[in-house]
Amino acid sequence: MAGDNTSAVRCDPSFEESRVFLVVLYSVVCALGFPANCLTAWLTLLQALQGSVLAVYLFCLALCELLYLSTLPLWVVYVQNGHHWALGPRACKFTAYIFFCNIYVSILFLCCISCDRFMAVVYALESHGRRNQRTAMAVSASVFVLVGLIHYPVFQMKDEDRCFETLPTDHKTAGYHYSRFVVGFAVPLSVIAFTNHRIFESIRLSAGLSAVQKARVRRSLTAVVVIFLVCFAPHHLMLLVKAVAFSYHRGTWAAVCDFEIRVYTPSAMFLCLCTVNSVADPIIYVLATDNSWQELSRIHRQWRERSTNTDGGSLRDPRR
Repeated sequence: MAGDNTSAVRCDPSFEESRVFLVVLYSVVCALGFPANCLTAWLTLLQALQGSVLAVYLFCLALCELLYLSTLPLWVVYVQNGHHWALGPRACKFTAYIFFCNIYVSILFLCCISCDRFMAVVYALESHGRRNQRTAMAVSASVFVLVGLIHYPVFQMKDEDRCFETLPTDHKTAGYHYSRFVVGFAVPLSVIAFTNHRIFESIRLSAGLSAVQKARVRRSLTAVVVIFLVCFAPHHLMLLVKAVAFSYHRGTWAAVCDFEIRVYTPSAMFLCLCTVNSVADPIIYVLATDNSWQELSRIHRQWRERSTNTDGGSLRDPRR
């Protein structure tokens, strides 16, 4: 094996081909995602305070997205600097840690949301005593701790100049690629597809919903699966391709490096595409629902009434 020659091989792909795409998409996601997730966090917090179990998962997901979105400006600077990190090793590791954790925290929370909906709709009576906020908070804390521990090796990165990328692939990285594809993508996709299909079948057989309502539910459930595939499938398929290429070349570093240089541009774009999930999730799960619009209308109505009462009081009593 040529594993001992890794230090002699340095992969230098072309960063210019993907620079504009990455800068534009990261900037757009940050501009749209930050206010959308702020509003989502606020609305889901209000719903959680009213006893909603699902709102606990949605609130945690929004907080996770906000933490990640706050680091996107650093990503933009990094890409503009030709993929050279100039803000120090601690900032490099912390930013990389947040990014890698965010992808899989988001994926696991999407699984939690789908499973919670599945239990509430398909097994409404059986899950009545089991679905509670205490369980939801325990599951949410477990997600954060589990993903955080798994990605702790990010703090052991050696190449701090090129902060977020380790080229070429080695044995350890190839193993991570395989596990990320299976555990971080294929299994969650199966869970989300299965639960959403069962939810739709239950809704379809319901006699209490109109055809229009059923069609709306079907579109919503389909959007969940499609957005998951669009955001996460390209990146994880690329990880699988890289791992298979490494195994096929049997650790011949020059061949692996040459392959990764050729696929670098689509690989970087697919990784960037994962961030679109930060904009799509609040729209699909919260901002496009009737409950959220009703909550916004109620808050707006209360604000107007309070403003009217204050103005009225000021007119009646000039001394105020």
